[in-house]
Amino acid sequence: MPTGTDALASVSIFGGLSSEALRFLDERLETVHVPAGGSFFSEGDLGDSVYVLDEGRVEVTKSRNGKSTVLALLEPGSCFGEVALIGICPRTASVRALDDCRARKLPSRVLLELYRRLPEQFTLLQMNLGREVARRLSHLTDALLELVAADDEPTLLARHFGSSVK
Repeated sequence: MPTGTDALASVSIFGGLSSEALRFLDERLETVHVPAGGSFFSEGDLGDSVYVLDEGRVEVTKSRNGKSTVLALLEPGSCFGEVALIGICPRTASVRALDDCRARKLPSRVLLELYRRLPEQFTLLQMNLGREVARRLSHLTDALLELVAADDEPTLLARHFGSSVK
């Protein structure tokens, strides 16, 4: 995937941003190279940035009780790391490079600069990040429901999401 403002504009989280905002971001994104088998970040790490994958493939995994589960396989044009950035919380999953990867890192300090300079564009970017999280949550919910249906254990959802879910 090429770099530059045209490439940024094709990534969902940057959709609808002005050319001025895209230039502003493109000038401040940090290029990160991670070799195959390497890690962008691990579950529990401090999360203060989102990544846009330019080259290679990554897997997103979550661990529980010593077992790691692959949540997603991402290809160029995908973003990751948005949950910790929006939630101001530790990383909720690990991201490992399956191939030699190149990505661009968007740190929270750059988002703050965007907010100060172009607040409307910052708001649109935040809305796009929220939409990306919502899409992923929807896909994971569908996968969870398939698992629950396969196990025929409807109480699983109530235990994790509260007693109001039936």
